[in-house]
Amino acid sequence: MERKLTCIICPLGCELRVETEDKKVISVSGNTCPRGKVYAENECTNPLRTVTSTVICSDGTPLSVKTDRPIPKEKMAECMEAINKATATLPIKIGDVIIEKVFGSNIIATQNKK
Repeated sequence: MERKLTCIICPLGCELRVETEDKKVISVSGNTCPRGKVYAENECTNPLRTVTSTVICSDGTPLSVKTDRPIPKEKMAECMEAINKATATLPIKIGDVIIEKVFGSNIIATQNKK
């Protein structure tokens, strides 16, 4: 089976063609650098995503947050459920952990709030 992807690792945006068989990558073409090949292999066998969102603070204002490492793509909805249930207590600094251990990642603040 052939799958076409656009590499998102660098600004070149290489158009990749990935041949798979039985959920295994057989070949990758179209990549300009080795990172494109790694991206294509990961995207076809174990796609990961960094989740960005907001959490409501104890004063009712939104706080921007993200996962501190990518999580499995199929777990994004469950991750958002956890984020939507959370409340952050002020004050908050960038990098503070808001929710621990969400599919191998922590949800961290991406802004300061007093």
